[in-house]
Amino acid sequence: MTERYIAALDQGTTSTRCIVYDHHGRLVSVAQREHRQYYPRPGWVEHDPTEIWEIVRRIIPQALADADVEPRQIMALGITNQRETTVVWDRHTGKPAHRAIVWQDNRTAGLLPAIAAELDDEILLARCGLPLATYFSGPKLRWLLDNDRDLRARAESGDLLFGTVDSWLLWNLTGGIDGGVHATDVTNASRTMLMNLETLDWDDELLAGMHVPRRMMPEIRPTNGPFPSTVDPIAGIPITAVIGDQQASLFGQTAFEAGEAKCTFGTGSFVLLNTGKDIVRSQRGLLTTVARKFDGEPAVYALEGSVAVAGALVAWSRDNLGLVKTPAEIETLARTVEDNGGCYIVPAFSGLYSPYWATEARGLVVGLTSYVTKGHIARAVLEATAWQIRDVIDAMKDDSDIAVRSLHVDGGMTADNLLMQLVADILDAPVVRPMMAETVALGAAYAAGLAAGYWPDRAVLRSNWRRAAEWRPSMDPTRRQRELDDWHRAVQLAISWGDGRRETV
Repeated sequence: MTERYIAALDQGTTSTRCIVYDHHGRLVSVAQREHRQYYPRPGWVEHDPTEIWEIVRRIIPQALADADVEPRQIMALGITNQRETTVVWDRHTGKPAHRAIVWQDNRTAGLLPAIAAELDDEILLARCGLPLATYFSGPKLRWLLDNDRDLRARAESGDLLFGTVDSWLLWNLTGGIDGGVHATDVTNASRTMLMNLETLDWDDELLAGMHVPRRMMPEIRPTNGPFPSTVDPIAGIPITAVIGDQQASLFGQTAFEAGEAKCTFGTGSFVLLNTGKDIVRSQRGLLTTVARKFDGEPAVYALEGSVAVAGALVAWSRDNLGLVKTPAEIETLARTVEDNGGCYIVPAFSGLYSPYWATEARGLVVGLTSYVTKGHIARAVLEATAWQIRDVIDAMKDDSDIAVRSLHVDGGMTADNLLMQLVADILDAPVVRPMMAETVALGAAYAAGLAAGYWPDRAVLRSNWRRAAEWRPSMDPTRRQRELDDWHRAVQLAISWGDGRRETV
């Protein structure tokens, strides 16, 4: 009998991967390539959608070849992606109308007051569960249309299509200008500020408030479709799931039930708490999002805390400061000291996300003295991620009355053992890493495999989960509280610095 497999296409902020998995959820092969980051102005971040698509066209055949697998052996393909990144393209030529505006980009900060005049916070929270912020796709799309009359005219005439990266890839994979499907799933649609959480459809009042023509919007479908099979670069592979990257991670961690949580450590950090069928609207700066919606089942929701800069701070330390040559060296350097020496880094490169939503905040390094060394700065880099996660977990507890007794983690940064210990110390809770630390692609594979009948039920997926490592808190409570207070002082300085800058511009 011919062995069958599941493939996942994981399109992230810095790279794209195609991974082939077997029945046990084990990685058979992976093909991965990075794409270029564009920074045309301070706070602006862009990607080239054409470059990303060309990478996808190369890595899917490469992953199958490396696994020595024929296309007919791939039972299904799941797509997962960076979520709020905004792509607009011409339906007739297939060419992007502009570079993709990345989720980290904050160019829409000056536009938010105009949007707020038409859509107040209560309407937004009631309809889409999101605060008005630069993070989401809706303001990015309005910015594109407001800043180019030609684009708005083409959008209103029906010549332009909008989508998050999943829609762009799905359209190209299924034929592009020759019949490509223009669709998205509920998890990605819930990140646009344009979808109603209750109806799971585009909301006319939100579209009007963002000045977005409905005809350029993709069709919203369940996480498991239905979606057609691939046409390019390999024909005939069934696409059976599309799911945003952090929701995919929640699924890959097998956090299927209400009350289960996870944290992904990547370019940013993202904590998701499964709230089941309940739509919990946050009072503490968290996001209400759709965790998944399988055809024939009710939607499952989640509370999310989004941290914009985590692994990106390590990359900045390497690329901009030359502090280390590789990301792995940050742990070695940080271990040369016992503490941060009084130094704190607030990485508000694009403002601060959950729970502050301070768009104007700017990054700061505080507490510098002649005592501080490169080791202290390296430790402060790692601690910045841990403190931001602590702020999110505290807000989540206040919103849900659920205390996190342990935190399941995944993502590339979980290879940093010192960081994981710092997270455990700062949260005062155990941190647990599974054998498969890259659960974003795994979650997409699980969703696709369930839809295709490759796995019979979720119980089988739970049986695949294995603990790889655990870190337990060991920090003195008095020290933890003192350093938490210092961290909050640093955050307030970052916010006030941005506020002062805004007043003098």
